[in-house]
Amino acid sequence: MPLGLLSLTSLLALGLAVAVGSVGITPEALWAVLRGEGDALSRTLVLELRLPRALSAFAVGGLLAMAGALMQVLLRNPLADPYVLGLSGGAAVGALVAMLAGVGGALVTGSAFAGALASTLVVFGLAHGTGSWTPSRLLLTGVVVAAGWGAVITLLLSVSPVERLPGMLYWLMGDLAHAGAPGAPLALLLVASLVALPLGRSLNVLARGPLQAAALGVAVRPLEWAIYLMASALTAMAVTSAGSIGFVGLVVPHMLRLSLGNDQRLILPACALAGGTLLVLADTLARTVIAPEQLPVGVITALLGVPTFLYLLYRSR
Repeated sequence: MPLGLLSLTSLLALGLAVAVGSVGITPEALWAVLRGEGDALSRTLVLELRLPRALSAFAVGGLLAMAGALMQVLLRNPLADPYVLGLSGGAAVGALVAMLAGVGGALVTGSAFAGALASTLVVFGLAHGTGSWTPSRLLLTGVVVAAGWGAVITLLLSVSPVERLPGMLYWLMGDLAHAGAPGAPLALLLVASLVALPLGRSLNVLARGPLQAAALGVAVRPLEWAIYLMASALTAMAVTSAGSIGFVGLVVPHMLRLSLGNDQRLILPACALAGGTLLVLADTLARTVIAPEQLPVGVITALLGVPTFLYLLYRSR
């Protein structure tokens, strides 16, 4: 039932994103376009501009929310998030290096994946050290690593050609205006959801700690590596598609756990739907609040995420 309600909400959010804009589209005109009819302007707005962007927003939001949920299980910390822990920064550095090298397509995504994975391993390794990590050590490590990636990004921007700086800066703030075709992010989101479902029981056990998981027969090390790779791949695809968008992976899993409990078999697919819905609505707000000008969607998610992060940090004292 919760997944059915979330699916319906997702469809309504997509419909709203397609209908709302500087030029409004009535439900009748939208239905006519979806049937293959309608006037030329409506077809162009829906099929070539708004629908691909809305689907990209849905895919990116779902990817980030699932990556955040997986990191929170791995680190057993509700404050874990690809943006806070530096995964988004590592992926952004990898993607920028590939862009400046003049490559594109799969190589950009692969470079972003390498940056995200490297950031994951550095944060996890430094926070763990020779003993168990604490929330404060984990957050401090993540913040320092994220700051380091920020310095590298600044260096890359300072040596970039001047004519490319505006687009790169807007992309780094989180921009869906040039997200491109949504096929690859949607496909990865579907594959990740299907892969995560059979892992749900093991993830539930791992959330109680590695010792308890090993005692109950869970192969802890392979499962941890699977989470590393999956979270890095999800983050890399999201960053490659829309730049660095923060706090979706923090807000969505936390809200879902408050309402649905902590069963990963339900939380992970719910994150895919709720994260996508949140970013679709945030992007709709970003492109309409000061229309015809558009805000970076990362601004909207930060306005939502920063108070939530501070509240969670206060509760974890």
